[in-house]
Amino acid sequence: MTVTAVQTTSAGLPLTGRVAVVTGASSGIGAATARVLAARGARVALLARRADRLDGLAAELGEAALPVRVDVADPASVEAGAARIADGLGRVDLVVNNAGVMLAAPFADRRTGDWQRMIDTNLTGALRVVDAFLPDLLAAAADGRTADLVNISSVAAHAAFPSFAVYCATKAAVSHFSRNLRTELGPRKVRVTTIEPGLVATELQGHVDHPDANALIDDWRGAFDWLSDADLAELVAFTVARPRHVNFPQIVVMPTEQV
Repeated sequence: MTVTAVQTTSAGLPLTGRVAVVTGASSGIGAATARVLAARGARVALLARRADRLDGLAAELGEAALPVRVDVADPASVEAGAARIADGLGRVDLVVNNAGVMLAAPFADRRTGDWQRMIDTNLTGALRVVDAFLPDLLAAAADGRTADLVNISSVAAHAAFPSFAVYCATKAAVSHFSRNLRTELGPRKVRVTTIEPGLVATELQGHVDHPDANALIDDWRGAFDWLSDADLAELVAFTVARPRHVNFPQIVVMPTEQV
């Protein structure tokens, strides 16, 4: 769905006045989410490592977007990105923690570099992003504004897939972190939502370089229609546009035929 289509079908601009951060915004779910949030009135900081992709998306979205090159696996990069966003957009009240990588790492293959990359990006990176923007979220909530933290996890958080044990473990950690964080932030009026999608057709699968895992993904791809990045973007936008007192703590979204 294009931005124009979203603007045409959306009832008004429900996110007007909000300032959003979307990580992993250079492609897939992140880019699609940034488009929909901007189309519905938010100003959006686009965070990812690929500056050329961010610049292209920012040119598409115009004044609503601020491209910020950030590697969530690098604490100094996250800190510098947060400072730039504060200068360029002001206080953030909506964070979509989406950056992630899915690598096939059969444990017996001892792909320790891949293990660490997934942990650094999917888990530690997510923690860094929350740490960087939590003061803004708490301040927004204290001022009576809607404040949202949306963590993109996966059904892999509570399912078992051969060759993906470490990836699944990182997503399980993100989901459980979100559940526990909500016990701290909910009473302070910051909404925490975990979205756990099934199979989504994005670049994520392109990182997989193990023949057994690739064959499994090809089987899934041919078996049923996967979700699209636009499906997830619409879900994020719907969730954060609810009245301030309404929170969806956990959303599992699946292709109809995926079981």
